Amino acid sequence: MKALIIYSGGLDSTTLLYEYRDSIALAVTFDYGSKHNAREIACAREHCKLLGIKHLVIPLAFIGEYFKSDLLLGGGEIPEGSYADDNMKSTVVPFRNGIMLSVAAGLAESYELDTILIANHSGDHAIYPDCRPEFIEAFAAAAAAGTYNGVQVLSPYCNITKRDIALRGRALGIDYSKTYSCYKGGEKHCGKCGTCTERKEALEGFDPTIYEE
Repeated sequence: MKALIIYSGGLDSTTLLYEYRDSIALAVTFDYGSKHNAREIACAREHCKLLGIKHLVIPLAFIGEYFKSDLLLGGGEIPEGSYADDNMKSTVVPFRNGIMLSVAAGLAESYELDTILIANHSGDHAIYPDCRPEFIEAFAAAAAAGTYNGVQVLSPYCNITKRDIALRGRALGIDYSKTYSCYKGGEKHCGKCGTCTERKEALEGFDPTIYEE
């Protein structure tokens, strides 16, 4: 397998990066205008440099300019609460994974890579339609049919929890203090938004994160 990973610099995709490091030829981070993009990108660069993995940052400025989501710089306040709460739907960036996977498929074909890795997990399913298994399966079929080299899409964490992912990362020796999750994008994790709440639960017992509260 010669893989491209869609890599944000967050907990999930960093774990995927380390778990599949021997098969990854290219890591791609998308700068789409979210409130936390800059801090995630800094983490992504650091881990790719540490592992010696080629890293690209691809600008998708049109998302921040034209799409509507509280996650974006031009959006409203980031709501607090868990992903089970209806208010977290305001953080959905419409078809974000679909757009990123489309670009990744073209890049994979261009770089003669046969696989795309993406780190969506079961905790995303309730709120984010383009993280659900049926979407990933449908896109995987489209990517395989739409590329000359039949690019495959692998989502190894699709049916496991963020806690499961964090435990894998602990076994791999990942320094999670060098990952970023908070949707508010502050210097410290706020500790109250959906991603912070989920991060706390995932890293319980070995959480190195410094929270505002």
